[in-house]
Amino acid sequence: MAQKIPDVLSEKEQEILLKQPNPRYPTGQRNLAIMRIMLDGGLRAGEAINLRVDDIGWSDGQVKIVQGKGKKDRIVWLNDDALATLQLWLDRRPTESDRLFCTLEGKPLTARYLRTMIKRYGSKAGIVKDVHPHMLRHTYATDLYRQTKNIRMVQKALGHASLAATMIYTHIVDDEMEAAMKGFRD
Repeated sequence: MAQKIPDVLSEKEQEILLKQPNPRYPTGQRNLAIMRIMLDGGLRAGEAINLRVDDIGWSDGQVKIVQGKGKKDRIVWLNDDALATLQLWLDRRPTESDRLFCTLEGKPLTARYLRTMIKRYGSKAGIVKDVHPHMLRHTYATDLYRQTKNIRMVQKALGHASLAATMIYTHIVDDEMEAAMKGFRD
């Protein structure tokens, strides 16, 4: 059975989405940080909401994802801009929680909250696609493959046991290449 090619956000859509939270408010800063880490680190919703402050290597950008899907640990790295966004949230978050992302009362965020929040920001941004947390992961994987052309690296970053699960991202890039070539010197 053929896998459905997932929808991803364009670079412009990512930019517009990340402009939706208002970082002047603590919840806006938190929501920006969580979307940023999902887009720049390829985290699943559950992995993002379960991150602990100690899982982030603040000096080197290393993020330890502990007990991800399939109870596997993995490591991804964040760029300086993503780390700076996380640091801004860290400076404002309640200190009673060891979780990186929590409510202002220090309680854990729920997957349902994350879904609703991302969908709301996508709608507010005018993105006509059905924006959801896993779309951010698909976007990360596609962008990483576009940049590196290394499907094994994408597999490792996503924590996929099987390369077959990761191969779907080559089809997105292949479809883009087909469209570009068909329109070449048109």
